[in-house]
Amino acid sequence: MRENTTVNSKKQAPVKSAGARRRIRLWMTFMALFIGWAGYTYMDQSGEIGVKASQLAERMTVKSENEQVLVQLKYELNRLKDPEYIGQIAMKKYGLYKPGEIPVRISGQNGGND
Repeated sequence: MRENTTVNSKKQAPVKSAGARRRIRLWMTFMALFIGWAGYTYMDQSGEIGVKASQLAERMTVKSENEQVLVQLKYELNRLKDPEYIGQIAMKKYGLYKPGEIPVRISGQNGGND
């Protein structure tokens, strides 16, 4: 009889409780939802990062253009402090000459006076 009881106990597989299966199923559902939410958030933020990167590139381009304009304006400002340069502008734009100076004009051409 002893052999019978040991044979029967070997044939029976360990029975999982219904509560353990339910907890595993609940855990797997939670993990699937969490991974889905994380994936959605990642994709959404990746799109926003792409938009922000393109905006940054545009603004950096505008900034570099503005810096070039600023350098040119500073150069022009420094040149305007020179009296000789102011005299050249007065001659070219307004036709003003120093007293006793005789303008020389070449016929058939404007002579560069704007």
